[in-house]
Amino acid sequence: MTQQRTLNLITYAPALVGKDGRAVDVIHGMEQALSGLRLKWRLSDSGRPIPLPQRDAWLLESIDDGEFPIVCNGDVNYPVTVDGRERSGLFSPGGQPLLEVHAKMPLCEAVIAAAAAVLEAVAEGARAFWGSATPYAAKVDIAYQTAPTLQGPPSPRRGLPALKLPPHIRSPEIPYYLGWMNYWSAAAAQAIGFPDPARDADLLSRARRTASGWVVQLTDAPLDLNDPAHLDMLKRTYERFPEIGGRAAP
Repeated sequence: MTQQRTLNLITYAPALVGKDGRAVDVIHGMEQALSGLRLKWRLSDSGRPIPLPQRDAWLLESIDDGEFPIVCNGDVNYPVTVDGRERSGLFSPGGQPLLEVHAKMPLCEAVIAAAAAVLEAVAEGARAFWGSATPYAAKVDIAYQTAPTLQGPPSPRRGLPALKLPPHIRSPEIPYYLGWMNYWSAAAAQAIGFPDPARDADLLSRARRTASGWVVQLTDAPLDLNDPAHLDMLKRTYERFPEIGGRAAP
């Protein structure tokens, strides 16, 4: 499986505290959301899957410095991985340290069908502020909206807007960027002004409520920025929510 055929998922949540049970909640949620998934292996230093007969206990014990290690499904031909990383307050909105949960999985029919449920499960399990799930190819373009160049400022592709770096965004509830699937907690939705029934009918037609927020899908098919309709949808959604990426006037 190449990176070009992966779905990359990331959520941003309050930092882990001690042996935080949210790490286990994330794993259980993914397994329930994607039929047949069993995340009961860890990776050796060489990348070889090693079975975890007591996965939950091992995972809790392995939390260190606000992070949890990679667990996977043990299938090198169809790899699904997830891990938790601490984002220092120095690089986060409001100086608040965060937990970033990263997951990668094949961009296949089964994953596409379950993508909204998987994002919801990870975000709700982590008690996330916000998150997204996006195909790798589109995520590369989106990264250029904030990636600094040798000259300093970002250099967005395809006419997408430039976004502020996370430390320059006023609060952790405000999403840094948009993806194909977007999880917005109730606090994040309030911060960006979603939903407005009069303005968000199109988005609401592909959105669903969750226990703690919303999953909002920009396009029916996985986001492909070579498709003019997909690119236009992404641009229009940025225009609708100027708070995203810290672009609204202070």
